Amino acid sequence: MIKVTVIAVGKLKEKYFRDGCAEYEKRLSSFCKLNIIEIDETKCPSNPSQAEINKVIEGEGDKILSKIQKGTYVIAMCIEGNEISSNKLADMIENVSAYGDSHIVFVIGGSYGLSDRVKNISKFKLSMSPLTFPHMMARMMLLEQIYRAFMINSGSEYHK
Repeated sequence: MIKVTVIAVGKLKEKYFRDGCAEYEKRLSSFCKLNIIEIDETKCPSNPSQAEINKVIEGEGDKILSKIQKGTYVIAMCIEGNEISSNKLADMIENVSAYGDSHIVFVIGGSYGLSDRVKNISKFKLSMSPLTFPHMMARMMLLEQIYRAFMINSGSEYHK
């Protein structure tokens, strides 16, 4: 069974996001071994300088990189990434597992984004949209899209 890990900066604070993510975690258990890793968000002062922002991004990047195992297919969620359809994501997941990678890692950065070091080790950069979403919502949307991809690959009518 393929392993899927979502590494996300920040904790789910609102109950409705926790409930939504829990629902997709439950649904995904039929298709993959899912692991969610939450990285503590680094605090930054109000009106931070660019140097302070860079320090936060790099510190969070260190924490993220320490959680990524060698031999995984890393997908960085970032605004400059490629926007793809649900069908293309389904193809990607199917192809990754077909070509011997049995572990896909999706990475959602903090509010200032991902470090270049995380992006550089990624095999694919994915953007959900040019719109900006709260990170907690992005996590739930990502889980839904992963679930949708597995449903597409199984021939289900879930994806219409």
